[in-house]
Amino acid sequence: PCWRVMIALEEKNLKGYNQRLLAFEKMEHKSEEVMKMNPRGQLPAFKHGDKVLNESYAACLYLENQFKSQGNKLIPDCPAELAMMYQRMFEGLTLQQKMADVIYYNWKVPEGERHDSAVKRNRESLTAEIKMWEGYLQKTSGGFLAGKTFSLADVCVYPGICYVFHFGLCEERYPKLAAYYNRLKDRPSIKASGPPTWLENPQGQDMLKDI
Repeated sequence: PCWRVMIALEEKNLKGYNQRLLAFEKMEHKSEEVMKMNPRGQLPAFKHGDKVLNESYAACLYLENQFKSQGNKLIPDCPAELAMMYQRMFEGLTLQQKMADVIYYNWKVPEGERHDSAVKRNRESLTAEIKMWEGYLQKTSGGFLAGKTFSLADVCVYPGICYVFHFGLCEERYPKLAAYYNRLKDRPSIKASGPPTWLENPQGQDMLKDI
């Protein structure tokens, strides 16, 4: 979610903003400083002037609307592409949830409450979800999630697609998704804002290699 906001900031040429890298394993997201901005103790904790938007989608929409004439336009004028942008944006939340159900299962679910049947069900659900996104990209003619231009749909969903490949998703099994992932990898906004920990560990665990 933090990466979404950072991509939006880069796309709008809002460079030089104050940022801090916080570590979940050190419980830094529950620090007094964060809790004052975001009482849920979650990241991002985002503030512009006296306005606080801690939901990543809200922050991205706010940045595009607040700085419409600056940087790249992220909301298309074409009604069909606009509708598709919102549809894909919010479907991205489903992808994120199903991905988290698999990747973070052992972290979120106490050992005594874990079940092999739940693991199997979660993995099957994520497989079906990824196949759906592969199908979406087979049908699009513009190369982006909402059509011919890079939009907030790409800003919000691309980090999740990066995440599944980072955790071992097979590129050969999902060629359209892999092509999209690799094509946008070097986009300046994405390259400039990528997770710094990935520079040290470019490949995560192979948790999704059989998805």
